[in-house]
Order: sequence, then structure tokens, then C-alpha cells
Amino acid sequence: MTGETHRYGQRPWWNVFVAGVFFGVGLLLYAMDLYALRTDNQLPLWILIIQSAVLCVAQMFRHKAPLPALAIASCILLYDIAYDLPLPVMLVFIDLLFSATLSASKRTAWVILGIMTTLALGISLVDGIVSENWRRAFFNMVNMFTLLVVPVWWSFNIRQHGELLQAERQQSRQMRQIAALDRRTAVNAERSRMARDLHDVVAGHLSAIAIQSEALLSMIDDENERKLVRTVLESVRENSLQSLAEMRSMIDLLRADGGAADPRTAPARLAELDKLLDSARAGGLSLEVHTSFGELPVAVDLAAYRIIQEALTNALKHAGGGDARVEVQDLGHQLLIEVTNEMTGPPGTGTGTGLVNMRERAHAVGGDFQAGPWRGGWRVRAVLPTGGVAN
Repeated sequence: MTGETHRYGQRPWWNVFVAGVFFGVGLLLYAMDLYALRTDNQLPLWILIIQSAVLCVAQMFRHKAPLPALAIASCILLYDIAYDLPLPVMLVFIDLLFSATLSASKRTAWVILGIMTTLALGISLVDGIVSENWRRAFFNMVNMFTLLVVPVWWSFNIRQHGELLQAERQQSRQMRQIAALDRRTAVNAERSRMARDLHDVVAGHLSAIAIQSEALLSMIDDENERKLVRTVLESVRENSLQSLAEMRSMIDLLRADGGAADPRTAPARLAELDKLLDSARAGGLSLEVHTSFGELPVAVDLAAYRIIQEALTNALKHAGGGDARVEVQDLGHQLLIEVTNEMTGPPGTGTGTGLVNMRERAHAVGGDFQAGPWRGGWRVRAVLPTGGVAN
């Protein structure tokens, strides 16, 4: 807050009301002859009333122009020091000094404090030298500090509390912003995960449907092909139904509040690998399969299944009726997944989302992932840590 101007403004009518109250109290003190300890060394009453009126007019601008108002009050105060300071003048001066210090910038407030401290010490010192009564000068110094320094100290105290309050509000705003960013990040991460899962769940089945349908359309209308046509159509139907079932399962999982997953909506795992392999064979792939694994952590089990599913989907796209090899081996503390296939078809025009998803799934469980050309074909290789403990 250093260098800023702090405006603790009030409504204009409130300043007029306060000035009117001070002027009324001053007139009452003058009328009751209670405006000073001694009245034998005072200015004429009409001058004192004019001073009070000028001070109260300045008081109306204590928030709009605090420093000019304080300057006017200081001039009247210094003029009256030669006499016995009237109480109405002191009351208005204290209010203007407090308002000016509170409303000014921190640097200006320190300047005001220095000036008022110097005035209090200087007036007391001059009084002691002139009167040669240092006892009286000491008590005058106490009075001057009460009049000139205490209001400034009071405003500093209130300013400090205001700055602490503003700092707490700023910190609260920042915490809310951080929380909002965290929520946004979590939502984006969840959306990314959902997109990956939906792609893995649906893309494989729909790709199989498209490829098998294309194969059906290209078949020769011959009696010998009817059996094969029936097999392909059954595979198309099975993939369609499985796609719809897994889509409903994914929706149910997203809607669930938590707890154990229903067996009907549980994510696919390697225990269902045979169904996935049968679907790939029905799509025209000639598969060589080597598997050896036991109980696996849930996250690793699901990641392994989805990686194999996506790799076989890519093999169907690019190998067509070619050969492919699937290997799943438990190495003790690691699970090795390797899917290789021929490249008999034209280069794919996909977006590469499947490779990205497979890599993200492997990295999500702390594993490694590689995919690329290999011996004239294509190889997908993933090594997932199992820790040797089933979850």
C-alpha cells in the first residue's frame, strides 16, 4: 500500500452533519464560558466564533481535501498558541489531523508525524526558554503530544488494521483463484481421461464393424461364401452389442458416486482377452497368441487390456487379413505386452490418437511404451510395473 492514497470517504451529507455538530458544541462551550481554563488571556469572543466557523467549513472537506483542511486548522492553532488554546479549536484540529493522516499516502502520513512531533517539542522548548519554568514546559510538552501526536498514532493504528484486512482479503481472493484453477485443471484432466476411455472403448468395436462391413460388401455372391458371410455378420452384431454395452457401462461409471463397481459395469480386464482376440480373428486377422500372467493390480490390468485392444484395432486397419502376434508375459515385477503385425494395407490416415492414448495409459501406471516400424511391419511394446503384488 505504500505510495497509495487511502480514501476512507464518507457521504457528503455526513461530513456536513459532523461539522455542524462540532460547531454547535463549540457555540455551547463559548456560551457556557467553558472553552478554556483561563479566559483573561483570550481573543475576543467574536473572533473565536469566526475561527470555529472557518474550522467547521474546512471540516466539511476532511475527506475530499484533507491536507488543505489540515493546513487551515494548523494556521489557526499556531495563531492561538500565543493565547490559551480554546477547546473548540482543539477538538476540530484533532479530527482534521486524524482524517488527514488516515487519508494520506503512507509517505505523507510519516511526514505529518514528523512535523507534529517537531512542533510539540519546539513549542515546549520555546515555552521553557521564555518562561524559564521547565516544569511547566514539561507538562506543556505532554499536552502538545496529546494534541499533535496521539491523533497521528491513532490513525497509524487504524491504517495498519485496514492494511491487514485488505491483505487478508487479497489472500482470500488468491486462494479462491487457485482453487478455481485447480478445479479447472481437474475438469480438463477428467475430460481428457473420458475422451481417452471413450476412444478406447468404442473405437475398436466401431473400427471392426467398418472393416468387416467393407469385407462383406466386397464378397462374391456365391454359395460357398455364405458360411463366411454368416460368420462376419455374427461378428459385426457381437461388436455392435459389445460397443453399446461398454458405452452404457462407461456412462454408469461416470454417474456413480463411488464405491465398488457393479460387475456388469466393471471395466474390461485381461480375463476377457479371449473375447477380444476372437473379435480380431473374426475381422480377418490371423493371430499367434502367447500369454502368461496371473493376478495383476487393477490399474495395470485395465491399462494392459486397453493397450492390446488399441493395438489390435490398428492391426485390423493396416494388416487386414494378414498375420499378427500377441504376447503378454508376466516377468515378475513387470508385465510385458507386445503386439506385432504385418503392414499389408495402405498407410493409415488416422489422427494418432490411439498411439497417444496407449502411451498415456502406460505412463499413467509408471510403465514404458514404444511403437513403430519393426521388421517390415509394426510393433507395439509396453512394459508395465506390477510390483509383484496383486491389487
